[in-house]
Amino acid sequence: MRAPAFSRRRAVQALGLAGLAGTRVPAAPAARVTIRLSHVVARRTPKGLALEHFAERVRSLSQGEIQVAIYPNSLLYGDEDEMQALQLGAVDMLAPSLSKFGPIGFPEFELFDLPFLFDAGEQVQHTKQGAVGQELLALLARQRLVGLGYLDNGFKHMSANRALRAPEDFVGLRVRIQSSRVIAHQMRALGARPVVLPFGETHRALAARVVDGTENPVSNFWTQRMHEAQSDLSLTSHGYLGYCLVVHQRFWEHLAAADRALIEQALAEALAWGNAIAQRENDQALAALRASGATRIHELDAVQRQRLRHATRGVHEALAARIGAEWIRRMRGAAAGTRQG
Repeated sequence: MRAPAFSRRRAVQALGLAGLAGTRVPAAPAARVTIRLSHVVARRTPKGLALEHFAERVRSLSQGEIQVAIYPNSLLYGDEDEMQALQLGAVDMLAPSLSKFGPIGFPEFELFDLPFLFDAGEQVQHTKQGAVGQELLALLARQRLVGLGYLDNGFKHMSANRALRAPEDFVGLRVRIQSSRVIAHQMRALGARPVVLPFGETHRALAARVVDGTENPVSNFWTQRMHEAQSDLSLTSHGYLGYCLVVHQRFWEHLAAADRALIEQALAEALAWGNAIAQRENDQALAALRASGATRIHELDAVQRQRLRHATRGVHEALAARIGAEWIRRMRGAAAGTRQG
């Protein structure tokens, strides 16, 4: 199927990068290599901060010879066209959510979208750093993509204009999701209607009542001002949101070996730093949200979470049928900290 053409707005942006406000534009004469990095969230989020840290480490380690130009908050490309932009060489590096890889031919990445798979951040780290996580990165070579590492944003929670504590609370809601068959199945299992929308359009869609609710880590909920359009946030911790730093093989192989090694070193440091602050940033966002008084915040007890888990158990079974039960078995084993066979 032919990919959709870029919009006129994106074409203008691609030609006028230096004129975009709020971006990190390198000093062209000093930089021998410039890496154009696009992402869709605000700068004051775990991902945004980690990528700024990465840019600073690259600049420092290379003494300014390599610089990273960061375009946050969908200023350059959004959910709907960033992967195409990478494949066409219009951008050099992305940090898309793991869900983005399913629609382009890597359904195995949808394992991370399974509801109630992880109960703690340590389980996520064990999975990403172990054999399963590294094999998933290696799969990207099928489309000449190079996965450089994983980055956390944390656990997702559900928002709407009513509390969402039980499956019956979801019935009839139109819920914005990113493009993911697993997440869509999860919403339907709860009685909601999934609506796929780019992340950058979520606030407007909530305010206009195009959709009734959405799911996000608290840092995204706060920095995107979704509390202005949602009266209730239910702390469901039902799913995980993470990202993969990815480049095209063409771009990566064009770099000198020494430059690749420097970028990998800077990225390893930035990812470790970013993953360490992710929970702190979400905690701070939750504190700010509580202080604002704009949104009612609902805690779920163990019985309520178990009811939601039970209602979505069929999502695991459906994905196992599509990618193979062995992947599910290994993912659960990794999450539990057991040996991966």
